Amino acid sequence: MSVATLVRFDAERLGHAQHTVLAELTLTLHAGERVALLGPSGVGKSTLLAALRRRLAQRAAWCPQEHGLVPPLAVYHNVYMGRLERHSALANLGNLLRPRRDAWREIQILCDALGLDGLLKRPVSRLSGGQRQRVAIARALYQAREVFLGDEPLASVDPHQAERLLAMIQARHATCVIALHQRELALRHFDRVWGLRDGRLVLDAPVRTLTLADLDALYPDASPLTDGSRDGS
Repeated sequence: MSVATLVRFDAERLGHAQHTVLAELTLTLHAGERVALLGPSGVGKSTLLAALRRRLAQRAAWCPQEHGLVPPLAVYHNVYMGRLERHSALANLGNLLRPRRDAWREIQILCDALGLDGLLKRPVSRLSGGQRQRVAIARALYQAREVFLGDEPLASVDPHQAERLLAMIQARHATCVIALHQRELALRHFDRVWGLRDGRLVLDAPVRTLTLADLDALYPDASPLTDGSRDGS
């Protein structure tokens, strides 16, 4: 049985204006693939995710690296923003003043599952870094789209939470591309690895063919990382 191709890059250049970030990029994303995107900071992971997001358009849920939250607004409103485009401006304004009962219930269930129970009315500005990370994930999950794209969505949580959050993401999305640095997590929970280095795709292989040493080779100037590592990128 053939597997549907969602996105294909064929010797393409990705970058900004005249600046090339990734050169001669050739890769294919198939439906049902769970891809870990690895590589040092500044190598082009965000650029590749942005290109995937443009190609997939409304088929992709998006969880950005900097969260993209509105600090003065409550957790509920930040999560609700995942579906703003599905409602009229008037309906969205009404929801800002008085939350819709059905939306409140759905978001409450989602946030409870993410460990944000009791926080729906709290402004995001009063949350910890890990809580903000989970709000960003909740907003992406609330979009309820076919593909999940995440730019280091597990960077601000501990290893136990990372495992649990990743399980939730993958339970709701058969297809995902997630940038991360936890190599052991990549080997345990993904089907495929895309590895970037020096402005190029240098690794594109099924996880079953890879070892931790293969992934460590993507970071030649760093000591081996574990699931609990944080490098701030």
